[in-house]
Amino acid sequence: MTDFTPKLAFVCGSLRDGSINRKLEVALMHRVASHGGTAEAVSLSDYDMPIYHGDLETPATVPALIDTLAGYDGIVIVTPEYNGSLPPVLKNAVDWTSTVSTRWIKDQTFGIASCTPGPMSGIMCLRELAFLLRRLGGDVVPTQVGVGNAANAFDGDGRLSAQPSSDFADQMLSSVIGMARRKHAAPDSDGGEPDGGEEE
Repeated sequence: MTDFTPKLAFVCGSLRDGSINRKLEVALMHRVASHGGTAEAVSLSDYDMPIYHGDLETPATVPALIDTLAGYDGIVIVTPEYNGSLPPVLKNAVDWTSTVSTRWIKDQTFGIASCTPGPMSGIMCLRELAFLLRRLGGDVVPTQVGVGNAANAFDGDGRLSAQPSSDFADQMLSSVIGMARRKHAAPDSDGGEPDGGEEE
């Protein structure tokens, strides 16, 4: 049996340069190699899309994002929490792509994480994101990474040091990579193209 090194895409729901969630994204990416995988960031800023509504022509960035994300063995989404919910840029990307194809979500392995300035660690947003991905056919690993009190959660080198968040990060990444390996060893046999999402 040949060695298989899962390739993970990291997607951040914040586009701001100084975002604490982009800091968490980088910190998580640094840990992937120790679990036997590789990591690449996929920035939603490279796939600009208008706010979705059904009268608009599908922008070329939509199938491009689908093709990009479908090429990975697992996806880790790191997202801020806006008013207890998902940030618009992330939800808009899911809504647009689902009208064309859910193949980047269906049967894909996901890890999810969130970082907040206060103590709540994005738990409401993570619950909503897990529901959305599972609703569209994705496999979300059970361990979620919530990081609260961001100012004290990272060391001087920007690495995640707060507990239990640090242990949860290792558990989540190990689960994503382990599931990706199992899927690679026993690929889906139907090979069918999933239907696109619902429209209004």
